[in-house]
Amino acid sequence: MSSSSPRDTVASDVVWLTDDQQRAWRQLVPLLVMLPAALERDLQRATGLTIFEYMVLTNLSEADQLTLPMSELARRANSSLSRLSHVVSRLVDNGWVHKRSCPTDRRVSEVTLTKPGHAVLVKAAPHHVASVRERVIEPLSPAQLADLGRAAELIAERLDQPGPDTNPA
Repeated sequence: MSSSSPRDTVASDVVWLTDDQQRAWRQLVPLLVMLPAALERDLQRATGLTIFEYMVLTNLSEADQLTLPMSELARRANSSLSRLSHVVSRLVDNGWVHKRSCPTDRRVSEVTLTKPGHAVLVKAAPHHVASVRERVIEPLSPAQLADLGRAAELIAERLDQPGPDTNPA
């Protein structure tokens, strides 16, 4: 029995990827899967932190007074409030962050990086930077790195826009 391509069996109004587009896409897919896993593995092995925990601590370290509302922290960490809430609870248990109601709006929860949390971040940062440098920066020329940054920015902007199947209501 011969196999057939989706192109042969799907409606003709589909705009298929060109060979060059297909090649680029198939090169990107393993990167999307392997890079986060490799960075996570490197960071966990060196520090015990997950990438997500590291990003939460990093975002807090860059905030005014080391504090962010949960909703803003979720946005910056590209996370749902539910996922962030679970991670913040673990970070609170470790003494790395403090969570409290906002003094000016009790409906808002704020998270603050503590001194022990900052110390964990300071210890973890060199490991994370070394991993990023080895896996992302060093394989690329400066021009390729600039191209990668521009391409990533364009894709991220597109991902921030509602898609065709998104119901804005």
